Amino acid sequence: RRFAQQLALGLAASAAACTTPAAKRNDGSAAPTFVLVHGAWCGGWCWRKLTPLLAQAGCAVHTPTLTGLGERAHLGSRETSLQTHVQDLQAVLQMHDLRNVILVGHSCAGRVTSLVADRERARIKQLVYLDAFVPEDGKRVVDYLLPLVRREAIVKVGAETGFVPPVPATALGVTDGTDLAWIN
Repeated sequence: RRFAQQLALGLAASAAACTTPAAKRNDGSAAPTFVLVHGAWCGGWCWRKLTPLLAQAGCAVHTPTLTGLGERAHLGSRETSLQTHVQDLQAVLQMHDLRNVILVGHSCAGRVTSLVADRERARIKQLVYLDAFVPEDGKRVVDYLLPLVRREAIVKVGAETGFVPPVPATALGVTDGTDLAWIN
């Protein structure tokens, strides 16, 4: 519920900038482009309920999937890192020559979007943290993720397999049966 409320508030504030398609804006400026970056254990698919709403408001929307996740899970390896995800996102911005971007980082993507925004300042209009982690120097996202006992178990599994197992959606506040089935 909290996520949906934050998303609705953010959409209402940001969509106001998109109300007219770029070709029809009176001031000659382009409508913002949203780049929505998913959190852990998701993919670009997780934005499919939001994307049509932004498109209807006249915005361009990109929902990349980071290496090793979603439909790109087969590309993940022990070498997949934060740097890999930063490079993924930089490539999206550069290959599509995106400008005037509202860069949205959800959950663990807060760290990714922070680094990308720092490296691609000329392309970014606004940086939005949506229920996102922005770790302090020297800390990892996993340090904030779960209570100490569970965190140690996750770090152990991650060290053995190279992957951190997903947290149940119910632990993240998702309770609606339809949404749980979709996420799972």
